[in-house]
Amino acid sequence: MIHPQQKTLLQVDVKELKGKPGAQDTLSRTVPAPADFATVLVGVPEASDLDLDLRLESVHEGVLLSGTASAEVVGECGRCLDPLSYPLTVDVMQLFTWDANPGEDEGDDTSVVSDDLTVDVEPVLRDLMVSALPFQPVCRENCPGLCSQCGFRMEDDPEHAHEQLDPRWAALSGLAAELNNAQDDGDLPEEGRKSPSP
Repeated sequence: MIHPQQKTLLQVDVKELKGKPGAQDTLSRTVPAPADFATVLVGVPEASDLDLDLRLESVHEGVLLSGTASAEVVGECGRCLDPLSYPLTVDVMQLFTWDANPGEDEGDDTSVVSDDLTVDVEPVLRDLMVSALPFQPVCRENCPGLCSQCGFRMEDDPEHAHEQLDPRWAALSGLAAELNNAQDDGDLPEEGRKSPSP
C-alpha cells in the first residue's frame, strides 16, 4: 500500500519504484473528487467520493498506472432538465515516463514522473472521466423532453400541441382577435357595427 508524500491526494510518491523494473505498489482509497470533472449538464460533484483501485508498476520507461476509478455522476437530463444520477467507472492505463524524450515536445497524452519522483494522477482521471460523460445526457432513452415552443414538460401530457398557423394568415388572425375584443368591450367603430334591420 502506498503512503505517499504528496501535495494533493492524487499526487503519488514513486521513489520506491525508481530503478526496480517489475516492482509494484497499489493505490486503493476513496478521495474527494477534484473540481471540473464535469461537462455543462453532468459531472462528478466536487468533493464527492472518488473510488480508486489502481496499481503502479515500475517498468524500464517509467511507471505504468493501471486499474479503475469510480464515482457517482449527477446532473440534468438534456431533454427535460429533470435531475439524473448514475455510477461511472473508467479503466485507467497510463505510462508516466522517467524523463521526457530529449529534443521532443511533450504531446498531450504524455505524462512524466516529476523531478521529486511523484506522479500526478488527477489530469489522467479528469481526461478519462470527462471523455466518458455523454454530450447530451438523458434520464431515459425515450424521454419526450420539453415543448420546443413553450417549454411544457411533454411527459405530463403527451397530447400537448400548438395550432400551426399559416404565416400568411397571421395578420388576419390578429385583426380578428382585436375585432372580437373590441366587440366584447362595446368599442367597435361605427363602420364595423351592423345596421339595425328596417
